[in-house]
Amino acid sequence: QVQLAESGGGLVQAGGSLRLSCLASGRTFSNYAMGWFRQAPGREREFVAAISWSGGRNTYYANSVKGRFTITRDNAKNTVYLQMNSLEPGDTAVYYCAAEGSGLGSLRPVDYESWGQGTQVTVSS
Repeated sequence: QVQLAESGGGLVQAGGSLRLSCLASGRTFSNYAMGWFRQAPGREREFVAAISWSGGRNTYYANSVKGRFTITRDNAKNTVYLQMNSLEPGDTAVYYCAAEGSGLGSLRPVDYESWGQGTQVTVSS
């Protein structure tokens, strides 16, 4: 399995921006699709965005973040990013990155085989 470590979370005012990073190690990063999920207190983990092994236009977004968040990857740096703009209080959650072995990506948490420990994002109103 690949090991994942998120960074970049924090406290931001509504309308602000954050960029999350997820550094992978242990296996060939470029073989994996990567996803971002989030979990707010008392709620189930939900899909945010995913990108296939090749990146580019092969990206998927939850309707709630489409147009505000952008997922990208740099296979040379073994890193996937989530640029979050126009943040809203409803975006407050722990954000997790995850690796999916088919390389194609999925909206379902169960399809992901490796997870990071998460990074807290708090958006104040």
